[in-house]
Amino acid sequence: MPALPINFACGLYDRMLALYTGDVKPDGIDLNFVVLDNPREIFDRMTSRLEFDVCEMSSSEYISRFAAQKLPFVALPVFASRVFRHGFIVVNRRRVNAAKELAGKRIGVPLYTQTAAIFVRGLMQHDLGIDLSGIEWVQGAVNEAGSYGHPSLMPLLKPVKITPNNTGRSLSDLLEAGEIDAIIGSNLPRALGRHPDVVRLFPDFRTREYDYFRRTRIFPIMHLIVIRKNLYERHPFVATSLYDAFCAAKDWAWKKMRYSGTLRYMLPWLAADIEEVDTLFGGDCWPYGVEPNRPTLEALVAYMAEHGLIATPIPIEKLFVATYG
Repeated sequence: MPALPINFACGLYDRMLALYTGDVKPDGIDLNFVVLDNPREIFDRMTSRLEFDVCEMSSSEYISRFAAQKLPFVALPVFASRVFRHGFIVVNRRRVNAAKELAGKRIGVPLYTQTAAIFVRGLMQHDLGIDLSGIEWVQGAVNEAGSYGHPSLMPLLKPVKITPNNTGRSLSDLLEAGEIDAIIGSNLPRALGRHPDVVRLFPDFRTREYDYFRRTRIFPIMHLIVIRKNLYERHPFVATSLYDAFCAAKDWAWKKMRYSGTLRYMLPWLAADIEEVDTLFGGDCWPYGVEPNRPTLEALVAYMAEHGLIATPIPIEKLFVATYG
C-alpha cells in the first residue's frame, strides 16, 4: 500500500527538524513538511480555510473550539512550543514599579485570547495576587501598527474591557510614550533595551521561572499539534504514526544537542545549561503525552474558564485522541 501523503505546517524547531530532513519518517505516511516560522499565519490559515492536513496550533484556540463544539480537527499531546512567561511582562517604569501596580492599568496584549496572554494572566492572578478586574486590555500587534494577524476566534463568555489599538502606532510605541503601562504576550517590544523607561517587570525572570516550575510544575504550553478531523476519521492510524514520529524526532534533537564534541547551537555554555535543565526537569524538559503535562494543561483550562474563554474546565483526557494502536 502506498504511503499516505500528508502536508504538515510548522516552525522548523529543533524537535521537528528530523521530520524535515527525513532522518525520521512516520510509518505509512509521506510527509510534506511546510516550513512556516510565523505561527499566527499557520493558525489563521488552518482555522479559516483548513489549508493543512496537520499543523501546529494555538493551545487556547484549540481548547476554545473544542468547548464550543466547532472543531474541524483533533489534537495530539505533542507540544511544538512552550515558553516560560515571567520575562514577557514589560512595563514603563514611570508607570509601574511593582507587580501589584498592574491592577487597574492599561496593558497591551496581541490578543486577549492568546495562549501566552492567558498564562501571563494566570500568573498575575494566582501567583502575584493581582486583581485583573479593573485592567483595560489594549489589543494589537506589539511591534507594528494594527491587529495581530487575522484570527477567527470564539466569542468571550463574559464581558472584558478590551480596546483595539487603532492609534496607527504599535503597542511598543504606546508603551514607550507612557500611553499604556505594560505589555504582556508572546513577544517582546522593540522599545525594550532601546528606551530607558521600558524594562522587564522581573529582571531576574530566569530565577523566578525556576522557582515557579519547582512549586507548580507548570511549564507553559503554547502550541500543540492538530490533524484535520476528516483525515483522522478516514485514517485513524495517522495519530499513532505521527505521535511516534514526533517523539522520535524530539529524541533525535536531544541526542544531537547533547553531543559534546562541538556546540550544536551558538550558546557558549550549552553543556552547563543542559546539566541545569536535567537537574530541574529530571532529564526531559519537553515531555509529550498527557500525564507528564497534566499540571500545565489543567492550569490552562482553569485560566480559560476564569477569563471567560470557556464555560467550565474540560477534563484533559478529552482534549486529545488516542496515540496508540
